[in-house]
Amino acid sequence: MGVLNVLYFLNVMDTVTAGFVDGIGAAAATSGVLSQLQGRIFALLYLTPGQLSLDQIADELQQSKSNISVNIRGLVEWHLVRRVSVERSRKDHYEAATNFWLVMREIMERRFRWNLRQVLASVAETSRALETGSRRGSGAQAEKRAFINGRLEGMRAFFAIVDTNIGAFTQGQSVAPQAMQKVIQFAAKQIARKG
Repeated sequence: MGVLNVLYFLNVMDTVTAGFVDGIGAAAATSGVLSQLQGRIFALLYLTPGQLSLDQIADELQQSKSNISVNIRGLVEWHLVRRVSVERSRKDHYEAATNFWLVMREIMERRFRWNLRQVLASVAETSRALETGSRRGSGAQAEKRAFINGRLEGMRAFFAIVDTNIGAFTQGQSVAPQAMQKVIQFAAKQIARKG
């Protein structure tokens, strides 16, 4: 391969890598899990054979080393990137994870399932408060309590089955879409009946 062909190939790969880095950065920015820069760091490492140091990552992404250092810690915590040692180097080097099953399992457990459990705890707390509130009252108050109970039960049922399915997913078990559809239908009936 001639020198011009090699240079052309390298430029095409740089363009391809840059496009991927920007695309994954944009996706990360809307994920609610990673920042745009974290997505860009992961994408760069993912398309790089071998490992890169913080200095190399900072140079490639035109960011300060301290900014890369702060953002890469989050990636290490999410198991998207791991620190590796390189012979005859005292610098930290990093490489991207390639086992997406483990990565997704971590994200589902630590991010989405945690959020679901917050919703379920809020529903349970509101249900308890409603129960301990005044039981006597006008017909309008009883209707309002019944309406709120129906709404809470619809939400509880839906998020409980989502939580169960995420648990199944993270354990490598199949997720039953029919169960999700039944819960959605149940929640819709509860809301319609009390609405």
